[in-house]
Amino acid sequence: MQVTRVSVPVATRAPTGATNAYVVASSDGSATDDSLLVDPPARTPELDAVVESQNISHIAVTHTHSDHVGAVASYARETDATVWCRRGREAAFTTATGVEPDQTFVEGATIPVGTGVTVLDTPGHARDHVTFVAGDDLLCGDLAVAEGSVVVGAPEGDMRAYLVALRRLHARNPGRLCPGHGPVIDDPRAVLARLIDHRRTREQAVLDAVRAGHETPETVTDAAYDKDISDVRDLAQATVVAHIEKLAAEGSVQWGPETGRVEPI
Repeated sequence: MQVTRVSVPVATRAPTGATNAYVVASSDGSATDDSLLVDPPARTPELDAVVESQNISHIAVTHTHSDHVGAVASYARETDATVWCRRGREAAFTTATGVEPDQTFVEGATIPVGTGVTVLDTPGHARDHVTFVAGDDLLCGDLAVAEGSVVVGAPEGDMRAYLVALRRLHARNPGRLCPGHGPVIDDPRAVLARLIDHRRTREQAVLDAVRAGHETPETVTDAAYDKDISDVRDLAQATVVAHIEKLAAEGSVQWGPETGRVEPI
């Protein structure tokens, strides 16, 4: 399978200021073979040129956040491609993209491109998040990044699901990860292990803060971060709440979403 990455400048909270679109084609890259366009965030001359050089027959997204779907409708009209989405998420997909899906997929489904692109459920960052397996390449959206970390913020983010997704990909031992932001990851297991360790460390910091008497997400956030987060405080606090929800589900803290209070058990 041949995977082409195009970095597209777009409004995003990601530090890169861009989202990666991908085109997946057969191994020989023949312009007559069916190809899959993944996560087109906006139209640019570079992405237009790649799309025009391929027979884009399918369009799909790893998830429906706005910085991954902005050009889905435009390219769908231009290519007459089959548009796919996660089964059960059709209404949200249409709202996010402006186009109704033609087909839906579930885990294990195959999009008929090349030797087949398989769908793997990887929720956590978003409820509808999936990874596309194209040979040894995994198009993993906002599951992983080469540097830094991924936002997994409440109420949409699910920290337990996110850690399961990281471990699933680590166990698969892929050749490369093709993330939604930043460069392709050539050492997937090391990066996935780093992200798992980062979440464990942050979770311990959150738990320590609760045990020290901090009772609200605001004060827990102040205690759990040892760096300046003023520019991303909303994201950091949403992440802390996701950690608190995980700890509550596991019986380590008591969390009252209605009251916004957390206490140790």
